[in-house]
Amino acid sequence: MMNISDKIDCLSHLGAQLTEDLQSGAITDTMVLASNKNPWFTLDNIQKALKSIAREFLNRDHLSDLADQYSLNGTKSKRVGLVLAGNIPAVGLHDILCAFLCNHISIIKYSSKDDVLIPTLLEKLVDINQAAAPYFEKVEKLVDFDAVIATGGNNTSKYFEYYFRNVKHIIRKSRSSIAVLGGNETDSDLMNLGDDITSYFGLGCRNVSQVLVPRDYELPRLLSVMEAFDDLSNHHKYRNNFDYNMALFLLNKETFLNNGCLLLKEDEQIASRIACLHYQRYHSDVDLIHYLDHNKDSIQCVVSNKSIKGYDCVPFGKAQQPSLMDYADGVDTIQFLLSI
Repeated sequence: MMNISDKIDCLSHLGAQLTEDLQSGAITDTMVLASNKNPWFTLDNIQKALKSIAREFLNRDHLSDLADQYSLNGTKSKRVGLVLAGNIPAVGLHDILCAFLCNHISIIKYSSKDDVLIPTLLEKLVDINQAAAPYFEKVEKLVDFDAVIATGGNNTSKYFEYYFRNVKHIIRKSRSSIAVLGGNETDSDLMNLGDDITSYFGLGCRNVSQVLVPRDYELPRLLSVMEAFDDLSNHHKYRNNFDYNMALFLLNKETFLNNGCLLLKEDEQIASRIACLHYQRYHSDVDLIHYLDHNKDSIQCVVSNKSIKGYDCVPFGKAQQPSLMDYADGVDTIQFLLSI
């Protein structure tokens, strides 16, 4: 088996190779195949995701910083079942990397929506160091495992909770992210917020699906800045969702704002439909914190340049650029894996 130094060497080498392959086009055929299998995975979105992975997850300094936080050498190897999501490109790679760093074998059930990119990255990893090969097993059904990390929707999570009730597990349910505006944001801030809303067509749990604004906030300004993202409407699946949701709102006689690429609607639900953004008004910071606390279990991250007591806010434009130690749902994946 590999020690932690070998793993960091191997992963950082993969990061350098991935960066080079993106620049040279050597990985383009894989990207096209992934995009053909899942139309939501545009080439631009795949490239964005892979660049972020290379920069944040496969960076030697970041990997070394993580290793310094935990005792990763000498961990007894276990078999960890991983049920991966497929909502954005290669989103499940983080769990695999965590298991690898903890010396565990990943028993991987890929999402049918994303079964091209991660296997290709793991093949490249094994090409760099053949000793990595035993750490990764692809399966159609999870059997013979010591622990499980499973990601799915709220309905699927109920099945996971029952099926995996007799082993240690992390079960991830649906979450969404919230942005908090104070009213003093620049156009640049709002453009960066636009990235947080629209990256990957808003399909990720770290995408902002609801904004909280002061009671006197002028919403047309936000929509005006968001017109810069009107190229979203050129994507047929996004456009179909936009048209359907607008028709639905009109039929139901609901009040909403529309800038041609995004529908803005007052709604207390944090999760929004594709091509839609919800908003709520708050009257004071006390009111704001009460709302966030009440919905804490449904929130993945809070995006804001405000200082909000009890919350480590993500800067505008950084929601979909998680670091290696930004663990989903606030559950320390490494600590869990070391405990099994």
